[in-house]
Amino acid sequence: MLQIGLSPDTTTYNTFLVESSRKNNISEAEDIFNEMLRRGVVPDLISSSSLIGVFYRNGHLDQALVYFNNMKRAGLVPDNVIYTILIDGYCRNSVMSEALKIRDEMLEQGCNMDVVTYNTILNGLCREKMLTETDNLLHEMAERGVFPDFYTFTTLIHGHCKDGNMNKALSLFDAMTQRNIKPDIVTYNTLIDGFCKVGEMEKAKQLWAGMISRKILPNHISYGTLINGFCSIGHVPEAFWLWDEMVGNGIKPTLVTCNSIIKGYCRSGDASRADEFLSKITSEGIIPDSITYNTLINGFVKEENMNIAFVWINKMENQGLLPDVITYNVILNGFCRQGRMQEAEMVLRKMIEKGIYPDRSTYTSLINGHVTQDNLKEAFRFHDEMVQRGFVPDDKF
Repeated sequence: MLQIGLSPDTTTYNTFLVESSRKNNISEAEDIFNEMLRRGVVPDLISSSSLIGVFYRNGHLDQALVYFNNMKRAGLVPDNVIYTILIDGYCRNSVMSEALKIRDEMLEQGCNMDVVTYNTILNGLCREKMLTETDNLLHEMAERGVFPDFYTFTTLIHGHCKDGNMNKALSLFDAMTQRNIKPDIVTYNTLIDGFCKVGEMEKAKQLWAGMISRKILPNHISYGTLINGFCSIGHVPEAFWLWDEMVGNGIKPTLVTCNSIIKGYCRSGDASRADEFLSKITSEGIIPDSITYNTLINGFVKEENMNIAFVWINKMENQGLLPDVITYNVILNGFCRQGRMQEAEMVLRKMIEKGIYPDRSTYTSLINGHVTQDNLKEAFRFHDEMVQRGFVPDDKF
Protein backbone atom coordinates (compact mmCIF):
# COMPACT_ATOMS: atom_id res chain seq x y z
CA MET A 1 0.00 0.00 0.00
CA LEU A 2 2.84 2.37 0.91
CA GLN A 3 4.68 1.43 -2.28
CA ILE A 4 1.86 2.75 -4.48
CA GLY A 5 1.61 5.99 -2.56
CA LEU A 6 -1.38 5.21 -0.35
CA SER A 7 -1.18 5.95 3.38
CA PRO A 8 -3.08 3.53 5.60
CA ASP A 9 -5.49 5.16 8.02
CA THR A 10 -6.83 4.07 11.41
CA THR A 11 -9.46 1.82 9.83
CA THR A 12 -6.83 0.03 7.76
CA TYR A 13 -4.53 -0.53 10.71
CA ASN A 14 -7.48 -1.70 12.82
CA THR A 15 -8.22 -4.41 10.26
CA PHE A 16 -4.71 -5.82 10.76
CA LEU A 17 -4.80 -5.30 14.52
CA VAL A 18 -8.08 -7.15 14.89
CA GLU A 19 -6.72 -10.05 12.84
CA SER A 20 -3.48 -10.19 14.89
CA SER A 21 -5.53 -10.10 18.08
CA ARG A 22 -7.76 -12.90 16.80
CA LYS A 23 -4.64 -15.00 16.14
CA ASN A 24 -3.30 -14.13 19.63
CA ASN A 25 -0.11 -12.85 17.99
CA ILE A 26 1.28 -10.37 20.52
CA SER A 27 4.44 -9.35 18.67
CA GLU A 28 2.60 -8.75 15.39
CA ALA A 29 -0.14 -6.72 17.09
CA GLU A 30 2.41 -4.62 18.97
CA ASP A 31 4.44 -4.01 15.78
CA ILE A 32 1.33 -2.83 13.93
CA PHE A 33 0.33 -0.56 16.80
CA ASN A 34 3.82 0.96 17.06
CA GLU A 35 3.91 1.54 13.31
CA MET A 36 0.62 3.42 13.61
CA LEU A 37 2.19 5.72 16.19
CA ARG A 38 5.36 6.25 14.14
CA ARG A 39 3.33 7.30 11.12
CA GLY A 40 1.16 9.63 13.15
CA VAL A 41 -2.00 7.57 12.72
CA VAL A 42 -4.15 8.08 15.79
CA PRO A 43 -5.39 4.87 17.46
CA ASP A 44 -9.06 4.66 18.40
CA LEU A 45 -11.03 2.40 20.77
CA ILE A 46 -10.88 -0.53 18.35
CA SER A 47 -7.09 -0.23 18.12
CA SER A 48 -6.71 -0.07 21.88
CA SER A 49 -9.16 -2.85 22.70
CA SER A 50 -7.49 -5.16 20.15
CA LEU A 51 -4.06 -4.59 21.70
CA ILE A 52 -5.26 -4.73 25.31
CA GLY A 53 -7.23 -7.88 24.53
CA VAL A 54 -4.31 -9.79 22.98
CA PHE A 55 -2.08 -9.05 25.99
CA TYR A 56 -4.84 -10.04 28.44
CA ARG A 57 -5.60 -13.33 26.67
CA ASN A 58 -1.94 -14.29 26.77
CA GLY A 59 -1.70 -13.66 30.50
CA HIS A 60 0.13 -10.31 30.30
CA LEU A 61 -2.26 -8.23 32.38
CA ASP A 62 0.47 -5.77 33.44
CA GLN A 63 1.24 -4.87 29.83
CA ALA A 64 -2.47 -4.60 29.05
CA LEU A 65 -2.74 -2.07 31.88
CA VAL A 66 0.16 -0.06 30.43
CA TYR A 67 -1.71 0.37 27.13
CA PHE A 68 -4.95 1.03 29.03
CA ASN A 69 -3.34 3.93 30.90
CA ASN A 70 -1.64 5.21 27.74
CA MET A 71 -5.00 5.20 26.00
CA LYS A 72 -6.56 7.30 28.75
CA ARG A 73 -3.65 9.76 28.69
CA ALA A 74 -4.24 10.15 24.96
CA GLY A 75 -7.78 11.30 25.71
CA LEU A 76 -9.63 8.13 24.75
CA VAL A 77 -12.47 7.08 27.05
CA PRO A 78 -12.54 3.28 27.54
CA ASP A 79 -15.76 1.52 26.60
CA ASN A 80 -17.59 -1.42 28.11
CA VAL A 81 -15.49 -3.97 26.19
CA ILE A 82 -12.14 -2.63 27.43
CA TYR A 83 -13.29 -2.30 31.03
CA THR A 84 -14.71 -5.84 30.99
CA ILE A 85 -11.43 -7.23 29.61
CA LEU A 86 -9.49 -5.71 32.51
CA ILE A 87 -12.06 -6.73 35.10
CA ASP A 88 -11.86 -10.32 33.84
CA GLY A 89 -8.07 -10.17 33.96
CA TYR A 90 -8.09 -9.18 37.62
CA CYS A 91 -10.79 -11.77 38.42
CA ARG A 92 -8.74 -14.54 36.79
CA ASN A 93 -5.72 -13.44 38.84
CA SER A 94 -7.82 -13.48 42.06
CA VAL A 95 -7.34 -9.74 42.64
CA MET A 96 -10.97 -8.84 43.29
CA SER A 97 -10.17 -5.53 44.98
CA GLU A 98 -8.61 -4.23 41.74
CA ALA A 99 -11.40 -5.71 39.62
CA LEU A 100 -13.93 -3.80 41.71
CA LYS A 101 -11.86 -0.60 41.42
CA ILE A 102 -11.99 -0.88 37.62
CA ARG A 103 -15.72 -1.47 37.88
CA ASP A 104 -16.12 1.69 40.02
CA GLU A 105 -14.10 3.70 37.50
CA MET A 106 -16.29 2.30 34.74
CA LEU A 107 -19.44 3.56 36.48
CA GLU A 108 -17.86 6.94 37.26
CA GLN A 109 -17.13 7.37 33.54
CA GLY A 110 -20.82 6.84 32.82
CA CYS A 111 -20.17 3.50 31.12
CA ASN A 112 -23.10 1.13 31.58
CA MET A 113 -22.42 -2.36 32.84
CA ASP A 114 -24.17 -5.06 30.86
CA VAL A 115 -24.90 -8.65 31.87
CA VAL A 116 -21.51 -9.82 30.51
CA THR A 117 -19.63 -7.45 32.83
CA TYR A 118 -21.78 -8.45 35.80
CA ASN A 119 -21.28 -12.14 35.03
CA THR A 120 -17.53 -11.59 34.88
CA ILE A 121 -17.48 -10.03 38.36
CA LEU A 122 -19.89 -12.61 39.77
CA ASN A 123 -17.64 -15.42 38.50
CA GLY A 124 -14.63 -13.82 40.18
CA LEU A 125 -16.49 -13.36 43.46
CA CYS A 126 -17.66 -16.98 43.41
CA ARG A 127 -14.11 -18.20 42.81
CA GLU A 128 -12.97 -16.29 45.87
CA LYS A 129 -15.99 -17.47 47.91
CA MET A 130 -17.16 -13.85 48.35
CA LEU A 131 -20.77 -14.98 48.18
CA THR A 132 -22.29 -12.18 50.28
CA GLU A 133 -20.95 -9.74 47.67
CA THR A 134 -22.64 -11.75 44.91
CA ASP A 135 -26.03 -11.17 46.59
CA ASN A 136 -25.35 -7.43 46.66
CA LEU A 137 -24.34 -7.44 42.99
CA LEU A 138 -27.42 -9.42 41.98
CA HIS A 139 -29.57 -6.83 43.78
CA GLU A 140 -27.70 -4.04 41.98
CA MET A 141 -28.37 -5.72 38.64
CA ALA A 142 -32.10 -5.65 39.37
CA GLU A 143 -31.94 -1.96 40.35
CA ARG A 144 -30.15 -1.06 37.11
CA GLY A 145 -32.54 -3.08 34.98
CA VAL A 146 -29.93 -5.65 33.95
CA PHE A 147 -31.58 -9.06 33.72
CA PRO A 148 -29.63 -12.13 34.83
CA ASP A 149 -29.16 -14.75 32.11
CA PHE A 150 -28.25 -18.43 31.96
CA TYR A 151 -24.60 -17.74 32.81
CA THR A 152 -25.54 -15.56 35.78
CA PHE A 153 -27.57 -18.29 37.41
CA THR A 154 -25.20 -21.14 36.51
CA THR A 155 -22.24 -19.19 37.94
CA LEU A 156 -24.05 -18.44 41.20
CA ILE A 157 -25.41 -21.99 41.54
CA HIS A 158 -21.88 -23.36 41.10
CA GLY A 159 -20.50 -20.92 43.68
CA HIS A 160 -23.05 -21.83 46.35
CA CYS A 161 -22.71 -25.57 45.63
CA LYS A 162 -18.95 -25.33 46.18
CA ASP A 163 -19.65 -23.52 49.44
CA GLY A 164 -22.08 -26.26 50.52
CA ASN A 165 -25.04 -23.87 50.70
CA MET A 166 -27.46 -26.09 48.81
CA ASN A 167 -30.60 -24.24 49.95
CA LYS A 168 -29.33 -21.08 48.29
CA ALA A 169 -28.23 -22.99 45.20
CA LEU A 170 -31.67 -24.58 44.90
CA SER A 171 -33.47 -21.24 45.35
CA LEU A 172 -31.36 -19.81 42.51
CA PHE A 173 -32.25 -22.83 40.38
CA ASP A 174 -35.95 -22.20 41.09
CA ALA A 175 -35.58 -18.51 40.21
CA MET A 176 -33.84 -19.54 37.00
CA THR A 177 -36.64 -21.84 35.87
CA GLN A 178 -39.33 -19.35 36.92
CA ARG A 179 -37.77 -16.89 34.47
CA ASN A 180 -38.06 -19.55 31.76
CA ILE A 181 -34.29 -19.83 31.55
CA LYS A 182 -33.63 -23.46 30.72
CA PRO A 183 -30.97 -25.26 32.78
CA ASP A 184 -28.61 -27.55 30.88
CA ILE A 185 -26.68 -30.68 31.77
CA VAL A 186 -23.93 -28.60 33.43
CA THR A 187 -26.46 -26.90 35.73
CA TYR A 188 -27.94 -30.24 36.76
CA ASN A 189 -24.55 -31.90 37.21
CA THR A 190 -23.45 -29.04 39.45
CA LEU A 191 -26.52 -29.32 41.69
CA ILE A 192 -26.45 -33.12 41.82
CA ASP A 193 -22.77 -33.03 42.76
CA GLY A 194 -23.48 -30.44 45.47
CA PHE A 195 -26.23 -32.52 47.07
CA CYS A 196 -24.11 -35.70 46.84
CA LYS A 197 -21.24 -33.98 48.64
CA VAL A 198 -23.48 -32.96 51.55
CA GLY A 199 -25.00 -36.47 51.65
CA GLU A 200 -28.52 -35.45 50.57
CA MET A 201 -29.03 -38.26 48.10
CA GLU A 202 -32.83 -37.92 47.96
CA LYS A 203 -32.49 -34.34 46.69
CA ALA A 204 -29.87 -35.53 44.19
CA LYS A 205 -32.28 -38.22 42.95
CA GLN A 206 -35.11 -35.68 42.64
CA LEU A 207 -32.93 -33.45 40.50
CA TRP A 208 -31.95 -36.46 38.40
CA ALA A 209 -35.64 -37.23 37.81
CA GLY A 210 -36.32 -33.58 36.97
CA MET A 211 -33.45 -33.61 34.50
CA ILE A 212 -34.83 -36.70 32.76
CA SER A 213 -38.33 -35.17 32.64
CA ARG A 214 -36.88 -32.17 30.78
CA LYS A 215 -35.42 -34.66 28.29
CA ILE A 216 -31.87 -33.72 29.30
CA LEU A 217 -29.92 -36.97 29.03
CA PRO A 218 -27.28 -37.72 31.68
CA ASN A 219 -23.68 -37.92 30.49
CA HIS A 220 -20.65 -39.70 31.97
CA ILE A 221 -20.21 -36.86 34.49
CA SER A 222 -23.83 -37.18 35.65
CA TYR A 223 -23.53 -40.93 36.17
CA GLY A 224 -20.10 -40.67 37.77
CA THR A 225 -21.31 -38.00 40.18
CA LEU A 226 -24.39 -39.89 41.37
CA ILE A 227 -22.54 -43.23 41.54
CA ASN A 228 -19.86 -41.59 43.68
CA GLY A 229 -22.54 -40.09 45.91
CA PHE A 230 -24.09 -43.48 46.61
CA CYS A 231 -20.68 -45.13 47.09
CA SER A 232 -19.60 -42.43 49.55
CA ILE A 233 -22.38 -43.52 51.90
CA GLY A 234 -21.84 -47.23 51.20
CA HIS A 235 -24.98 -47.72 49.07
CA VAL A 236 -23.33 -49.91 46.46
CA PRO A 237 -26.53 -51.60 45.10
CA GLU A 238 -27.96 -48.21 44.03
CA ALA A 239 -24.59 -47.32 42.53
CA PHE A 240 -24.54 -50.55 40.53
CA TRP A 241 -28.06 -49.97 39.27
CA LEU A 242 -26.82 -46.69 37.80
CA TRP A 243 -23.67 -48.40 36.54
CA ASP A 244 -25.74 -50.93 34.58
CA GLU A 245 -27.95 -48.16 33.18
CA MET A 246 -24.89 -46.15 32.17
CA VAL A 247 -23.27 -49.08 30.36
CA GLY A 248 -26.63 -49.97 28.80
CA ASN A 249 -26.84 -46.44 27.39
CA GLY A 250 -23.49 -46.89 25.73
CA ILE A 251 -21.52 -44.66 28.10
CA LYS A 252 -18.09 -46.09 28.87
CA PRO A 253 -17.15 -45.95 32.57
CA THR A 254 -14.17 -43.79 33.46
CA LEU A 255 -11.49 -44.81 35.94
CA VAL A 256 -12.86 -42.17 38.34
CA THR A 257 -16.25 -43.92 38.36
CA CYS A 258 -14.57 -47.32 38.79
CA ASN A 259 -12.65 -45.96 41.77
CA SER A 260 -15.96 -44.80 43.26
CA ILE A 261 -17.35 -48.35 43.12
CA ILE A 262 -14.20 -49.74 44.76
CA LYS A 263 -14.50 -47.06 47.46
CA GLY A 264 -18.15 -48.00 48.00
CA TYR A 265 -17.35 -51.68 48.51
CA CYS A 266 -14.49 -50.85 50.88
CA ARG A 267 -16.58 -48.41 52.92
CA SER A 268 -19.30 -51.01 53.31
CA GLY A 269 -16.71 -53.50 54.62
CA ASP A 270 -16.55 -55.67 51.52
CA ALA A 271 -13.00 -55.31 50.21
CA SER A 272 -13.15 -58.78 48.64
CA ARG A 273 -15.95 -57.62 46.31
CA ALA A 274 -13.86 -54.56 45.50
CA ASP A 275 -11.00 -56.93 44.64
CA GLU A 276 -13.28 -58.90 42.28
CA PHE A 277 -14.57 -55.70 40.68
CA LEU A 278 -11.02 -54.48 40.06
CA SER A 279 -10.15 -57.77 38.34
CA LYS A 280 -13.23 -57.37 36.15
CA ILE A 281 -12.49 -53.83 35.00
CA THR A 282 -8.79 -54.54 34.36
CA SER A 283 -9.82 -57.45 32.13
CA GLU A 284 -11.90 -54.92 30.19
CA GLY A 285 -8.89 -52.68 29.59
CA ILE A 286 -9.28 -50.12 32.38
CA ILE A 287 -5.89 -49.46 33.97
CA PRO A 288 -5.96 -48.75 37.74
CA ASP A 289 -4.04 -45.82 39.22
CA SER A 290 -2.57 -45.05 42.65
CA ILE A 291 -6.00 -43.99 43.97
CA THR A 292 -7.42 -47.40 42.98
CA TYR A 293 -4.71 -49.31 44.81
CA ASN A 294 -4.65 -47.04 47.87
CA THR A 295 -8.44 -47.36 48.24
CA LEU A 296 -8.32 -51.14 48.01
CA ILE A 297 -5.34 -51.40 50.37
CA ASN A 298 -7.19 -49.19 52.86
CA GLY A 299 -10.25 -51.44 52.56
CA PHE A 300 -8.27 -54.56 53.51
CA VAL A 301 -6.47 -52.72 56.31
CA LYS A 302 -9.81 -51.66 57.81
CA GLU A 303 -10.82 -55.31 57.79
CA GLU A 304 -7.49 -56.03 59.56
CA ASN A 305 -6.43 -58.22 56.66
CA MET A 306 -2.85 -56.95 56.53
CA ASN A 307 -1.49 -59.87 54.49
CA ILE A 308 -3.73 -59.15 51.50
CA ALA A 309 -3.04 -55.43 51.88
CA PHE A 310 0.66 -56.20 51.42
CA VAL A 311 -0.15 -58.38 48.40
CA TRP A 312 -1.79 -55.36 46.78
CA ILE A 313 1.22 -53.18 47.53
CA ASN A 314 3.35 -55.71 45.63
CA LYS A 315 0.84 -55.76 42.74
CA MET A 316 0.91 -51.97 42.71
CA GLU A 317 4.72 -51.97 42.40
CA ASN A 318 4.59 -54.66 39.70
CA GLN A 319 2.34 -52.35 37.67
CA GLY A 320 5.01 -49.66 37.83
CA LEU A 321 3.14 -47.55 40.39
CA LEU A 322 5.24 -46.60 43.37
CA PRO A 323 3.53 -46.55 46.77
CA ASP A 324 3.40 -43.00 48.14
CA VAL A 325 3.20 -41.62 51.66
CA ILE A 326 -0.57 -42.24 51.65
CA THR A 327 -0.06 -45.94 50.86
CA TYR A 328 2.51 -46.41 53.62
CA ASN A 329 0.45 -44.42 56.13
CA VAL A 330 -2.56 -46.67 55.53
CA ILE A 331 -0.51 -49.82 56.24
CA LEU A 332 1.38 -48.26 59.15
CA ASN A 333 -1.84 -46.98 60.74
CA GLY A 334 -3.38 -50.45 60.38
CA PHE A 335 -0.54 -52.03 62.34
CA CYS A 336 -0.69 -49.27 64.97
CA ARG A 337 -4.42 -49.80 65.48
CA GLN A 338 -3.75 -53.49 66.05
CA GLY A 339 -0.94 -52.72 68.49
CA ARG A 340 1.63 -54.35 66.18
CA MET A 341 4.23 -51.62 66.69
CA GLN A 342 7.24 -53.63 65.50
CA GLU A 343 5.58 -54.14 62.10
CA ALA A 344 4.55 -50.46 62.06
CA GLU A 345 8.15 -49.36 62.56
CA MET A 346 9.27 -51.83 59.92
CA VAL A 347 6.94 -50.04 57.49
CA LEU A 348 8.42 -46.73 58.63
CA ARG A 349 11.95 -47.94 57.88
CA LYS A 350 10.89 -49.30 54.49
CA MET A 351 9.27 -46.04 53.40
CA ILE A 352 12.35 -44.03 54.42
CA GLU A 353 14.57 -46.49 52.49
CA LYS A 354 12.37 -45.82 49.44
CA GLY A 355 12.97 -42.09 49.81
CA ILE A 356 9.48 -41.37 51.16
CA TYR A 357 9.61 -39.36 54.36
CA PRO A 358 7.02 -39.52 57.15
CA ASP A 359 4.46 -36.74 57.43
CA ARG A 360 2.20 -35.57 60.23
CA SER A 361 -0.20 -38.52 59.77
CA THR A 362 2.70 -41.01 60.02
CA TYR A 363 3.90 -39.61 63.32
CA THR A 364 0.37 -39.25 64.73
CA SER A 365 -0.32 -42.95 64.05
CA LEU A 366 2.97 -44.02 65.67
CA ILE A 367 2.44 -41.82 68.72
CA ASN A 368 -1.14 -43.02 69.22
CA GLY A 369 -0.08 -46.63 68.70
CA HIS A 370 2.64 -46.45 71.35
CA VAL A 371 0.33 -44.59 73.78
CA THR A 372 -2.25 -47.35 73.38
CA GLN A 373 0.46 -49.88 74.27
CA ASP A 374 1.49 -47.75 77.31
CA ASN A 375 4.90 -47.22 75.74
CA LEU A 376 5.20 -43.51 76.53
CA LYS A 377 8.96 -43.42 76.04
CA GLU A 378 8.61 -44.33 72.36
CA ALA A 379 5.56 -42.10 72.00
CA PHE A 380 7.58 -39.10 73.25
CA ARG A 381 10.50 -40.05 71.01
CA PHE A 382 8.30 -39.85 67.93
CA HIS A 383 6.65 -36.70 69.32
CA ASP A 384 10.03 -34.97 69.60
CA GLU A 385 11.10 -36.17 66.15
CA MET A 386 7.83 -34.88 64.74
CA VAL A 387 8.41 -31.42 66.22
CA GLN A 388 12.02 -31.37 64.96
CA ARG A 389 10.73 -32.05 61.44
CA GLY A 390 8.42 -29.04 61.67
CA PHE A 391 5.08 -30.79 62.18
CA VAL A 392 2.59 -29.54 64.75
CA PRO A 393 1.58 -32.44 67.03
CA ASP A 394 -1.85 -33.13 68.47
CA ASP A 395 -0.83 -32.98 72.14
CA LYS A 396 -3.61 -35.07 73.67
CA PHE A 397 -1.54 -37.78 75.25
